Amino acid sequence: MSCSSQSRGLCAEISWEFKNVSRLFSTATPLHLCFSGGAVPSDSEATLSPFSQIQTLFRMGAGREVSISLDGVRDKNLMQLKKLNIALFPVRYNEKYYADALASGEFTKLAYYSDICVGAIACRLEKKENGGQIRVYIMTLGVLAPYRGLGIGTKLLNHVLDLCSKQNISEVYLHVQTNNEDAINFYKKFGFEITETIQNYYTNISPPDCYVLTRHTVQSPTKK
Repeated sequence: MSCSSQSRGLCAEISWEFKNVSRLFSTATPLHLCFSGGAVPSDSEATLSPFSQIQTLFRMGAGREVSISLDGVRDKNLMQLKKLNIALFPVRYNEKYYADALASGEFTKLAYYSDICVGAIACRLEKKENGGQIRVYIMTLGVLAPYRGLGIGTKLLNHVLDLCSKQNISEVYLHVQTNNEDAINFYKKFGFEITETIQNYYTNISPPDCYVLTRHTVQSPTKK
């Protein structure tokens, strides 16, 4: 990254942040993120220095060209997902969560920004009671604070929705805390609707109530 003399100090700070990813895990602000299938909040929430400065530089084109890539979750990189969850969410997920994430295959992905793991979507595949059809439950979706607003959450969600379309899966759903308007609005842009309200769904957080957000798609006719 090339810097003018006036911005050399800021560029050095940004470079330091990129090379010390572990600091991002310890300094991310979980309360700014949603959980249990929540989405990335608005850019106005990521205002802490130097995070907001990093975002501003990239939007102005001051950063070098980087790409957003997705990678599957496997036994050898499962710790990446665990570290992200610790940084992103105010809850601790049990081993069943990670077993379900691994079992979902391509429906659980890590997101990399310039080779740095900055986000993830984790899903569980479920069989419906009637007919045994598969539906997808989005367990979590999150992106580290300084990398929000760059389309990473959208890329992760679109990946899952595209897989559903290819595999003729007609239902995707998740839980979102009732006061998380950013997450609710995010999912509504992708065709999700509030289909149920569950009282006292969460423990140790307030409010404890959640909405069930569901997206139904029309299945493609089976070719004969």
